Amino acid sequence: MNTNSNSYTMIFATVMVVVVALVLAFVSGSLKETQTTNVELDKKKQILTSLNIDTKDQDVNALYNQYIVDEVVINTNAEVIENPKVEAFDIVIKKELAEKLEDRALPLYIANVDGKTKYIISLFGSGLWGPIWGYVALDEDKNTIYGTYFSHASETPGLGAEIVYPAFQQQFVGKKIMNDKQEFVSVAIMKPGQTTDESDYVDGISGGTITSKGVETMLMNCIGQYEKYLQISTNGGTEE
Repeated sequence: MNTNSNSYTMIFATVMVVVVALVLAFVSGSLKETQTTNVELDKKKQILTSLNIDTKDQDVNALYNQYIVDEVVINTNAEVIENPKVEAFDIVIKKELAEKLEDRALPLYIANVDGKTKYIISLFGSGLWGPIWGYVALDEDKNTIYGTYFSHASETPGLGAEIVYPAFQQQFVGKKIMNDKQEFVSVAIMKPGQTTDESDYVDGISGGTITSKGVETMLMNCIGQYEKYLQISTNGGTEE
C-alpha cells in the first residue's frame, strides 16, 4: 500500500482512533470501581465532618459505621418510604430538588454521638459561580444545629470559597432553625454588623455576599423540605 496516499492516511487514522478508544474504554472500566469507592468515601467524610468528627488519618468506613446508626428515606409529609427505589446514601439531592415537592425522596442520616441522637440533612444550592453543597447536623431536639459541612465547585478564593473553612461553618453551631412557635425559619446570613429579629443569624463573608446568600437559600430550601419531620418530637407527638 502506498503510505503516501490519502486512503492510507484515512485507514491509519481510523485504526488509531479505534485503538485509542478501546484502550480508554478499558482503563475507564477498570477504574470505575475505584472511582465509585472514592466518591462514596468522600461522601462519608463530609457527613462525618458535619458531626464535628475528625476523619484525618482515620478509617472512614469504620467511623461511619460507628456513628451512623440508620439511613432512612422520607417524604415531605414526614413519612418513611418503605422499600424506596434508591437507598438514602445513593440519593442525589440535586435531582430531588428538581422534582415536585410531594414527589421528593429525602435522605436522612441518623447518628449516635456520645449517646445523643443527631440528624443529618443533605444540602445543595447555588453560589456565585457554580454549585454549593453540604450537610447540616441537628441535635436530638431537631432544632439546634450541631455541626455543618459546606463545599463548592468554583467560588472565588479568599471570598465565597471561605464557606469551606471552620471560621464560617462553626458560627452555625448552637443556632436554632425554628422560632418559639416551632415554625421553621432557618438561619439567616447577614452582612457583618447587621442583625435580624426574625431568626437566629450568623455573619456572612465580607466580599462574598452572593455566596453567603446562596448558603442561606440552600439552608432554607433544603432543611425546609423536612419541616414536618422536624416538628415531630422524639416521643411521636407534635411539639407545642
